[in-house]
Order: sequence, then structure tokens, then C-alpha cells
Amino acid sequence: MGVDIPDKLYFRIGEVSRLTRTPQYVLRFWETQFPQLKVRKSSTGQRMFRRREVEMVLEIKELLYKQGFTIDGARKKMAHDTRQPALPFQNPDREKLLRVGNELRELLALLKNDGAGIKRTGVLDSGSKKASKAN
Repeated sequence: MGVDIPDKLYFRIGEVSRLTRTPQYVLRFWETQFPQLKVRKSSTGQRMFRRREVEMVLEIKELLYKQGFTIDGARKKMAHDTRQPALPFQNPDREKLLRVGNELRELLALLKNDGAGIKRTGVLDSGSKKASKAN
């Protein structure tokens, strides 16, 4: 967005206004309209913006003034954009998941039933499952 944001923890509303070239009253209004814009107040009541919130102000300004969104449209777009991205495995192999779940349950049962044998050796070998079924 072309604005150099200084490396600081908090920014007062005047600094944000100057950095983003947005009037303070507009920033206060946006604070009421965009739930994602969570500006903290200091003990003296000063609005304190974090870097992420300054970036969000720039994004809101871009949506409203350059892309022509309405406030409602920008709010919806930002709500949609801030959702967690989809995980890379959108279509999990249900059969594999069920098989892994069953194997984990078997292993847990094995550990509960044969805990003494594991404590003795300190290792669970691959033959322990078959050996415990044979007993």
C-alpha cells in the first residue's frame, strides 16, 4: 500500500491519522463499523493502534476509496478475508483416517493391558501385538 509504518509497538490515533492520511474522526467511525479493528485504549483513554491495526486501516481505506466498496461491502470482504484459510487436505481419505483411528485405539488398549511388559523392556516391539493376542 506504499506507506512506511515505523517499527513501533503502539501508535496514537494522531500518528495513524498522519501515516494513513485519514482524519481522526473517520478512524473513530471505522472503529465502530469494522469489528476486526480492535483498537485498545490506554489508561488515559488514548486510542492505541498496533501495527496490524494500522495495516487494517490502510486496507479499509483502499477498499472504500480506491476500489469503491460500501462500508457494508468492505466489512463483509474483510470478514471473509480474515477467516482461516482452508487446510491443504480438503478431501481426506476417510478409509485411511478410520484405519489410523482403529490402529491408535488398538495401541492404546495394548498399552493399558500390557503396561507391565513395556515397563520391563522399555520398548514396544512390533511383535508385542501378536504376542499379546496369542496369550
